[in-house]
Amino acid sequence: MAREFDVIVYGATGFTGRLVAEHMLAKYGVGGDVKWAMAGRSKSKLEAVRTEIGAPADVPLVIADASNPASLDAMAQRTKVVITTVGPYQLYGEPMVAACVKAGTDYVDLCGEPAWMAAMIAKYDAQAKTTGARIVFSCGFDSIPFDLGVTFLQDQAISRLGVPLQRVRGRVRKMKGGFSGGTVASLMATLEASKRDPSMLKTLANPFALTPGFTGPAQPSGETVVLDASGQWAAPFVMATINTKNVHRSNYLLKQKWGADFVYDEMTLTGDGAAGQKRAKAAKRGGDMLNGLLNFAPARAVLRAFVLPKPGQGPTKEQRETGFYDVGFQGETADGRTLRAGVKGQKDPGYGSTSRMIAESALCLARDVGRDETGGGVWTPGAALGAKLIARLEANALMRFTLEN
Repeated sequence: MAREFDVIVYGATGFTGRLVAEHMLAKYGVGGDVKWAMAGRSKSKLEAVRTEIGAPADVPLVIADASNPASLDAMAQRTKVVITTVGPYQLYGEPMVAACVKAGTDYVDLCGEPAWMAAMIAKYDAQAKTTGARIVFSCGFDSIPFDLGVTFLQDQAISRLGVPLQRVRGRVRKMKGGFSGGTVASLMATLEASKRDPSMLKTLANPFALTPGFTGPAQPSGETVVLDASGQWAAPFVMATINTKNVHRSNYLLKQKWGADFVYDEMTLTGDGAAGQKRAKAAKRGGDMLNGLLNFAPARAVLRAFVLPKPGQGPTKEQRETGFYDVGFQGETADGRTLRAGVKGQKDPGYGSTSRMIAESALCLARDVGRDETGGGVWTPGAALGAKLIARLEANALMRFTLEN
């Protein structure tokens, strides 16, 4: 597929899109082997961002707007992969998906909106298989460390133990970093959409919402404080709702390579003893209180206006640079053998690390994984990119995947 660019960063004038462009510039430069461009609605804003990040004037700019499908079609036809950070995706994402599917162009995003993802799978998966477009959702902190963490651990289990792990626990051991304005906007949009369409709540609650035609065994809810198998107390993890669905979709796309009886959950570890239990209960109460506020329309309006970050806003450079995360995975085979792994990342998970993850996912599609390996369709990072993306992330995104046994 002869295209002018390897990657176009769509949404480069937004907070996260700008960070993606900064990573592309710092890691791959301009005029070299990797051909990339910045895209958005406003030429003047794109020019300003290009100057602000220190990019030369010959970094190409592409004008495209979600409200103008023809401009998206034209952009999709010029590149191998589109990176889009323009969300909430349930409000602005479908035209870009449609353009990429039509053009046979690969697509990556940062989506953590499972109801929208389920709708896009139903609407575009078959067409993408025909055109060869590879649509890969959730290429940021939700859900790469978790989706690829499980993929890494299962590959190790099959290699070392001869069988997959029937039960895997994902546990956030340490994390420093906050929510992005885009993540908050997506959460708000999902809550408001579920009020208009209560059937969405069934999708959000279903761990197999992204595996059409397949329902596996009952899964842990992850909604209560528990004494974990590790001996530490564990509290609910806010991103588990989307991550667990992506992990199950990876298994589904891999033809149930991890078994049709695979069980997976995610929680946050808070420590052992009475102090750990106290922290877990406090985290649960705080989450319940926030959920209650978010489900009350006037409270959402106040939070949106005065408290929560707005789209385009994010932490300072110092906050991004000092962020980090450490996620552990413990798995068991059906006969009781165990294997453990860890995924660690430098930089703030929601911005500094996410911008690197999505950029390297796009380049993995453009450079490393051929269509003869995957074919078109709606994919997950774990199923489509797997070990090749892990190698890229370790080389270029300050991440480490390690076996801990």
